[in-house]
Amino acid sequence: MTTKTSLLLSILAFSGGVTIAQGQGSASDDEAAIRLLEERGKSGVLNRDTLALMQVWSENFMVNAPANRVSPNRHVVFDLLRQGVINYSSFESTIEHVRIDGDLAIVMGAETVRPIGKAPLAGQIVRRRFTHVWRKESGGWRLIARHSNIIPSR
Repeated sequence: MTTKTSLLLSILAFSGGVTIAQGQGSASDDEAAIRLLEERGKSGVLNRDTLALMQVWSENFMVNAPANRVSPNRHVVFDLLRQGVINYSSFESTIEHVRIDGDLAIVMGAETVRPIGKAPLAGQIVRRRFTHVWRKESGGWRLIARHSNIIPSR
């Protein structure tokens, strides 16, 4: 990890902010920032913390969800979190690939969640594939789109 990346991650950890270095960073710095924000987003969903998610998700964030519906903005997802429709006892993910292309980043991987309460499939282990699209906005990376689908059991 470069000194610049270490310093950036330390600042983010202490400030709680999501603004990533102004200007053009190296691809490895951008990838490290994206990986950190992926963890922050996952933690926000797991803890149903809409304030944390507002810092990570773009105002224009949209989701093609595993429930086979599109949530056209983050407020729809926030409502589902508040209602307990999105509610997990655990949320694990594995990033398999990150591609940085200018002001866009694409993250693909797999995740496993354990829904609880009023969430669909509560009590089961649910494995999914996901794709996230990030864009630099005002000098920081923000998640603009998510697609996830359930992996059918064999």
